[in-house]
This record gives sequence, structure tokens and C-alpha cells, in this order.
Amino acid sequence: MKKRVLYANANYEEIVSDNGYFVDKTAYIEKLERVGNPVFLRPRRFGKSLWCRILECYYNIRQKDDFERLFGHTYIGQNPTPLRNSFFVLHLDFSVVNPSGNIADIEKSFNHICNLCMDTMIGQSERWFQDQIKTEFGENASANLERVLKLIQKNNMPALYVIIDEYDNFANQLIVAHKDHLYRELTRDDSFLKTFFKTLKEGRKSGAIADVFITGVLPITMDDLASGFNIAHFITLNQQFEQMLGFSQSEVNRLLDEIYSDYDLNPSTRRDVDEIIRTQYNGYRFVNPQSEAVYNPTILMNFLVGLCESGIIPKHLTDLNLRTDISWVRRLTGSNPQYTEEFVNQLTMNNIIRYDDRFLVTKFDMNQFFERSFFPISFFYLGMLTRQDDFYLKLPNLNMREIFVEYFNEIHHIDVSTKYQDIMQQFVNTLKLPRLFADYWELYVSQLPEAIFQQVNENFYRTTFFELCSRYLSRWFTFNVERSYPQGRSDLEFVGKYHEKFAGVRIIIEFKYFSNAELKKMKTTVKKFRLRKEDTLQIAGYIEGLKTEYPLAKISQYVIYCFGNQGFKVFEV
Repeated sequence: MKKRVLYANANYEEIVSDNGYFVDKTAYIEKLERVGNPVFLRPRRFGKSLWCRILECYYNIRQKDDFERLFGHTYIGQNPTPLRNSFFVLHLDFSVVNPSGNIADIEKSFNHICNLCMDTMIGQSERWFQDQIKTEFGENASANLERVLKLIQKNNMPALYVIIDEYDNFANQLIVAHKDHLYRELTRDDSFLKTFFKTLKEGRKSGAIADVFITGVLPITMDDLASGFNIAHFITLNQQFEQMLGFSQSEVNRLLDEIYSDYDLNPSTRRDVDEIIRTQYNGYRFVNPQSEAVYNPTILMNFLVGLCESGIIPKHLTDLNLRTDISWVRRLTGSNPQYTEEFVNQLTMNNIIRYDDRFLVTKFDMNQFFERSFFPISFFYLGMLTRQDDFYLKLPNLNMREIFVEYFNEIHHIDVSTKYQDIMQQFVNTLKLPRLFADYWELYVSQLPEAIFQQVNENFYRTTFFELCSRYLSRWFTFNVERSYPQGRSDLEFVGKYHEKFAGVRIIIEFKYFSNAELKKMKTTVKKFRLRKEDTLQIAGYIEGLKTEYPLAKISQYVIYCFGNQGFKVFEV
């Protein structure tokens, strides 16, 4: 039976019953059992909620008879631990707590959500609780939880396994909205949130709680709750859990093998698809800069939905939900426009930014969150930056490059939406790259503030030219930026989609940049500048590697020289 690609589905039972594709990560369950009170942070859309639901199904005593159906096809189903289906499970999702209003309003929402979950858990476990306890919705969540734990301990009942998904969600919303007074009230020693975590700690101490698994995005709130839950074990930056969420290359390969077989996709297209998803969705390294990178799983699934539905590459390769991440950039950097501009310019121009590794391995508080020196760390946890090495972070893939160029255009008031249709149509009709770049220079580069020309480089031109072209030409082309070959990395490539009229077309571009001062030292002008032999040899090395991989490709190659703010020169090689 043909399986389905279930995009953004966090309901594990539904994935199983609807025959959805599933990348098996259940081997990590036995590893987690060797860690007490684990806290695991990952960016949005990395599958945290699905993982929480898997843990719920695995440990829930109520689902014991359903174990074979749910897990028989998985690693843990064939290698179960002694703790399978041994506990009551209290699964809380703090993302649905409403952070609006005053602290009393937030507490009311928190209590309602937690009490509702406890009431559901008790009702579904009536066989064990037998009307001995009832959730009091007029009481706070800590009081109700304490009564549940005392009953479990008194009657020697199965322990409670607590899962908290998005533990920091509503607190983060207070932070980024600069509601500092509410956040301080939320995390003070006698707050409802700290009291709740103290109750969890007491439950662990008594044995009424078997374990507490916590997920979220940022470590800020957990740091401020430390005195209430100082038994937390942070595994976010633990090497053995680096690939617990996010897909490895081998996992993606197996997934695509299944999809190509089930949907009878043309095997000759596989290499193109592999290249596209690698440049768009891969590249995340959370612990070791030298380790294998992982894919963002939810965004990859979004691409695969389109591939399976139509058998062709989707027009737009960036998940629209990902674009909401730019709001985080605005919120975190918006309090100081100068810092915002410096941060975004640095990543747009260079695609790298320095960071202090010590800040990644220690928790940090709210006050540090908005400091300029912490911007790289904050965006690392948000999934917009990843490790390049022990000294620099970088943008992980083309999706994130596009997002940062969009924000660069926004803060510098560069129009990218109203006057490019004609030049893009002309390119589609003629494939004349020199004309296209000349129009980009006239319409886009001419809008740049004078100060920007003191910072621009090769990376700036290849990245902004790529982002602009991808807006308008994505029906016909995908793009590679800094693609690796045996003899180096090409700057920019236009790749004709295999199902469109430019199938087989490859346009390879090498950018070279010289400042006004460098051009002056050469004792020449833009008009008189000639193609340099070393640049033709460099691009020839890329072409040699490309022809080995794609012997039938229709290749054209260009070297583009950009000179400060004085102009450019395009040479077809």
C-alpha cells in the first residue's frame, strides 16, 4: 500500500494508522532512559512535538495492548526496554498557554491547561484511579498535581511520566514583547510556574514521578527556574543526542528510496532532487562542527508533499511557515536599529559570525538575550545559524540565506517586488545572463546606501543576485550557492528543472570583487578591464567536475567582476 507524506503531523498514532512515512528515531528511547530529567532544545519544526507523542505512546500504561501496532515496525518495538507501557503519562503543551493580560490572567490560562490535561489523564486511567480523585478546576495546577502524586505514592500505583512540550513558549513571548515585569513575576520564587516545577521536583524525589522530559527552543526560562527545578539534565549539546531530531543523510536516502518506489517516480530525476534538498534543507550541526549535518525534517516533508502530489519539483522551495522566523530577527534585534543592521549586514555579506563557545554550553538569562554579543547564540538556538567551526557560526542552507537577504532588503528599504518582472521575462525568453545582471545592477544595486559599498564583497553579490532571481525564476530554475567540486566551489549556479523547458541547462557564475582602491592600483578602468586567465582556469575546474557528474548538461559559464560602486563587467568563458 502506498504510504503518505504527512506534513507537520505530530500525532504518532495517526501517522501509523494513516500509513504515513516515518523516520525511526526510537533507538534514542533506551538512551534517554539512562538520563534523568532530560531537557532537549531544538528549533521550531524539528519534530519535538511528534517525539513527545512517541514517548507518550511508548510509556503510557493505558496503551499497553496497542504496543505491537504502534511500535512493531520500529527499533524500540523489536528491542523494548523493561519500562515500556509502565506509567501514567501527563503530557503538557505550554505553547497553548495564553501569555496576554496580566500575571493573574496568565496563571489562569496555565492552570486551566494543566488541570485539563490532568483531568483527561485521570479519566482515561479510571481503571486505576477508580473515582479516588477528581481534578478541582478551581484550584491551581500545582495543588492538583500534588494530590495526584500523593495518591500514587499512597496506593503504590504506577508512577507518573511527565512530558512538557514547548516549556518556554509563553515565557518567550513575554521576553520578545519586552514585558520584562511580567517575566520577572513569572519566574520569581513564589510564582505559579516555579511552584509547579518545585512540585515536579518533589514528585521525582518521592518516586511518584518516574521521569520528566522537557522540550523547548531557548534555555532562558529554564535558567531562571533553576532553583525550582535544579535536577534538570541538559542534553541539548550532548554528542550522543545530536541526531535524535532532524534527519541524517542516510535516513533521507532511505526515505527517498521508499517514495520513489511507492510513487513510481522517474529514477533519472533522483540526483537532481538529492541536490536540491541538500542545499535547501540540510546543514544543521548542533554539537560538533565536524559531525554529519542534519536536515530540518518538517520543511523537508513540505517539499516531499509537493514532489509526491505532482511528481515534479515544487515551484517554491521555502516553506512559507519558515518565513515567519524573520519576525524573531525583528524582535530580538529591533530594540537597537544599529545592532540590527550590523548583525544582518554581517551575515548577508559574509555568511559567518563570531561566537563564544562558552555561551553555548552554559545557560543564560533574559538580560543577556538582547545583548549584541548574544545575538549569534540566540539565533543558533532558533535554528537560523549553525556551527561552522569552533569560532564561527553560519547560515545553514539556502532557505536561511534567503530569509536574511529579505531582511537586509527590508531594513535598507530596497524594493524587490515591483519592477523586475520585465527583466525576468526577458531572461526567460533569451537566457542572456549579461543582460540580466546589468538589469540587476541598475535596478537593485543602485538602491544600496553608499555606506554599504564599503562592506560589499563577492558573497554579497552572489547572495543578493541569487535571492532576487529565485523570487522570479523558481518556476524554471533551482540554484546552487558555493557548490563543492573536486577543484573548489562554484559561486552561483542556475540549474534548469528537469520538468521545465530549461531541463539540462546549467549556468555557472564565478564572482570576483575589487574595491575602488584595488581597481585604482591596477591602473585600469571598468571599461578597459579584461578577463583574467587565472579566473578562466578556476571556473574550468568547476566545469570539469560538473561534466563528470552531468555529462549531458548544457553548460554556459561566466565570470562577473564587480568594482566597488563603479560598475561591473561580465565575461562569458
